[in-house]
Amino acid sequence: MAIKLIAIDIDGTLLNPQREVTPGVKRAIQAARDKGIAIVLASGRPFIGVERYLMELDLQREGQYCITNNGALVQKAESGECVAEVTLNFDDYLYVEKLARELGVHFQALTKSLLFTPNKDISEYTVHEASLTGMPLRYRAVEEMDETATFPKVMMIDTPETLDEAITRIPQEAYDRYTIMKSSPYFLEILNKKVDKGAGVKALAERLGLSRDEVMAIGDQENDLAMLTFAGTGVAMGNGIDKVKNIAQFVTKTNMEDGVAHAIEKFAL
Repeated sequence: MAIKLIAIDIDGTLLNPQREVTPGVKRAIQAARDKGIAIVLASGRPFIGVERYLMELDLQREGQYCITNNGALVQKAESGECVAEVTLNFDDYLYVEKLARELGVHFQALTKSLLFTPNKDISEYTVHEASLTGMPLRYRAVEEMDETATFPKVMMIDTPETLDEAITRIPQEAYDRYTIMKSSPYFLEILNKKVDKGAGVKALAERLGLSRDEVMAIGDQENDLAMLTFAGTGVAMGNGIDKVKNIAQFVTKTNMEDGVAHAIEKFAL
């Protein structure tokens, strides 16, 4: 069947190592969009961190969507309005924050508009996340947090070595309660058990009346596994991790070689 929706991860996939959308990738995306194919940016980033690329690719139009926070939110590209969401509550925040302290790693939590950390020694990776996404960063002690807040995701963050060691000590109970996955060597994301990028793409495909066979997904990291598995055409980036390459139907070129454009031209154009 013809491809009618292309879900594209951002970091390491859409963007080259200089965090740019290359002219070749831009041309391929515009050609697919002009053909009537829905181009859906599907990222671990919040909407504010996706918006600049929606604008750059001229995707902030009526009828266009994006998937943010690793699938927790499906949002209208033109306004950020949520059309589907599955979030964590304050009890989840307390559980994961306590676990992060016990494991000896830093912790952060995202609402739809703010990035919070209870760590007085704010992690350099939390500062990096705020800079990368443009999301305002707030220090808040646990007892100062709004107990009515909801969170698309919370995160454990630290140096790759510290984080990897901590992951080996996460109890099975946590895996039973949440979706837990790495989105980079220094980010471990914890989401509602019903959430991953695959679930987000599935929810959007159903909203648009599309079957799995009409969906292509392109990604490079562990948090892209679910959407590549769901899609009828799952494409791994040449720079992707082995886990992603092993489940993909096709491995495209790297993000230094316009891998996204190569995949779109091969399967959609």
